[in-house]
Amino acid sequence: MAGMNDKKVLTREEMQAFDRKAIGQWGVPGVVLMENAGRNAFMVAMEMLERASGQGVAVLCGGGNNGGDGYVVARHLLRVGVPVRVYTAVDPERLKGDARTNMKIWRTLGGAIIPIQASEFIAAAASDWAGCALIVDGLLGTGFSGTVRSPLDEVIRIVNALDGPKVLALDVPSGLDCNTGRAEGETIRADRTVTFAARKVGFDAPEAHQYTGEVILVDIGVPCR
Repeated sequence: MAGMNDKKVLTREEMQAFDRKAIGQWGVPGVVLMENAGRNAFMVAMEMLERASGQGVAVLCGGGNNGGDGYVVARHLLRVGVPVRVYTAVDPERLKGDARTNMKIWRTLGGAIIPIQASEFIAAAASDWAGCALIVDGLLGTGFSGTVRSPLDEVIRIVNALDGPKVLALDVPSGLDCNTGRAEGETIRADRTVTFAARKVGFDAPEAHQYTGEVILVDIGVPCR
């Protein structure tokens, strides 16, 4: 599924510049880029489900565009009849832009959004996650650096402790610095990371593989240059 730029490696700042160029100079709406990213991630999720045990998918969404990608993945899973639930670590009403658009589409289709913004909600959700075939990590994206704060640190710790589900990270595992490949605190340990438009420079750090798992590059509908 890798695109024509499978050897391109970018920093977070270069990725941000690429997004601005795609939207501002080439005229591709951000919601189109998000749709392309999410749909390609959905295809990777379907490949993982073919070899997974358990039932259904849990999509964990944060407050940025990574969360928006998660809503796209969830919608496509719903479209093909895969049992899927969305869990949000932020108030969905706080979402903006393209992420908000995709959250609203999910709601319009009848999709539930389950809060995981406090410990009691996280504990209740964790019992559901344990029986899933796949967990999709859309909590934090390439803009993240530093140490993951509460409640996301608790969510990540629980996900990493689960034995059954496979884990698919969207663009970058939550908690991993995509520039350095280092993890300063709790960080998702994914079986696969589906990354968008270009590999991130931090993926080549020796310690990054334990978090990214297999990295799969997919395109978002425009050439990365």
